[in-house]
Amino acid sequence: MKMQKQSGFTLIELVVVIIILGILAVTAAPKFINLQSDARASTLQGMKGALQGANSLVFSKAAIASEEKKGSVDGTTGLGSVDIGTGAGNEATTNYGYLISTADQLKNALDVNMSDSETDGFDWYIKEGTNPASASQIYQAGSPRYGDATKKCYIEYTPATSATTSPKYVVEDDDC
Repeated sequence: MKMQKQSGFTLIELVVVIIILGILAVTAAPKFINLQSDARASTLQGMKGALQGANSLVFSKAAIASEEKKGSVDGTTGLGSVDIGTGAGNEATTNYGYLISTADQLKNALDVNMSDSETDGFDWYIKEGTNPASASQIYQAGSPRYGDATKKCYIEYTPATSATTSPKYVVEDDDC
């Protein structure tokens, strides 16, 4: 009788391959695990850029219409308004030429689905400040900030509070 030669992997070869795959998994996994956090932080940076761009355009229109000096410290009296082309009756309300920090005004200028209530099914949410000229937190649905006000994964937008100040845009992404 003639013996047939068997082909296949030996136990040692299989163990070596498993060890190599384990080493690759241990070194590569941390790079991929952090992708979601990086994506959230990048999304916040994108929204910050959109907000800065919209505010630049609004201020330019306010300056042309001589509305850039109108406003108040609390953003409630003597405000200006400019037509930003979003339809009749949808003028942007400005405080010293820049957008005030309410959901309605930011939603209008940025053309995004935004609400001040997490019970609405929107993409972006805002925790408005105590008045339209105070700092507001803008955050995305599904981010760690959503449902947990203690998490830092948002943009803090502070409108101008005088004719000589500019708005502030701060991205807080520690917990993203």
